[in-house]
Amino acid sequence: MQTFEVTSVNISEKKGTIKKPVNKIRLTDIGIPGDAHSGPWHRQVSLLGIESIEKFSKEAKRNIKFGEFAENISTKGMELFKTAPLDKFISDDIELMVTQIGKKCHGDNCAIFREVGNCVMPKEGIFVKVLKGGELIPGVRFEYHPRILRIKIITLSDRASQGVYEDLSGPLIKKKTEEFLVSKHRHFEFQTEIIPDDAVKLRKSIDEAVGGKVDIIFTTGGTGIGKRDITPDVVKPMLDKEITGIMELIRVKYGMKKPNALISRAVAGTIGNSLIYTLPGSKKAVTEYLTEILPTLEHSIYMMQGLDLHG
Repeated sequence: MQTFEVTSVNISEKKGTIKKPVNKIRLTDIGIPGDAHSGPWHRQVSLLGIESIEKFSKEAKRNIKFGEFAENISTKGMELFKTAPLDKFISDDIELMVTQIGKKCHGDNCAIFREVGNCVMPKEGIFVKVLKGGELIPGVRFEYHPRILRIKIITLSDRASQGVYEDLSGPLIKKKTEEFLVSKHRHFEFQTEIIPDDAVKLRKSIDEAVGGKVDIIFTTGGTGIGKRDITPDVVKPMLDKEITGIMELIRVKYGMKKPNALISRAVAGTIGNSLIYTLPGSKKAVTEYLTEILPTLEHSIYMMQGLDLHG
């Protein structure tokens, strides 16, 4: 398990200014009372690793002191920017949740930027929200607990379920989703299942996934208008909220060149705390659908977890 050590705790009353090291800070449900970043929002406390500070010190050609990048907590032992929102840092008494990696640079309003003309915080600084507060002093160690995204892929195919046809679309969904999540420094695990085009079995598989706290469900196959195409008919009544825009975009975008794409009845939405996307069964269609779906995944997951990143 990865860990890091707190090397300094720093505060300031005004945003964009250098923070000054102090002996201790108190973390509450609004962050650090009296600090510029505190408040009932997602960017309550900022962290920056000495690994990033030392790298920038070489560029600045001088030693950068703790707090100069306006970070509340300076750390060592881990590249913090390789974490992801919803990951957690836990000590004996304190629990923090990552909410944002990097930020927009203040430019001329940033003290370090005015001096050097550059800043490491926008790329490698991170923000956290306090889940469990307490007193924090230098020397405290935190354990890194990544949020593992659970993904289930359900292939609907009479022939593939009988072993007379190789499932090609399910493995392709796994491959492309995995590549995307790796690029986002996310941790994940997959479940896969092949079932016939059977409404009862599909409903049971989805119920098991939702009950098992799966974050994302992909189905592939059965989205057309054939007699055995039952996926949207099963999934749509199960939805708590339908996400209409993504499937409308896909049908129009690809249907303009290939009218057959307009026949797809694919749907997307939420069931409980799970996202669900019904994809067609062809490899080409899977690639097209995921090209549009994957860029929306992280924000959708944050919304499902109650993490408001609009502020």
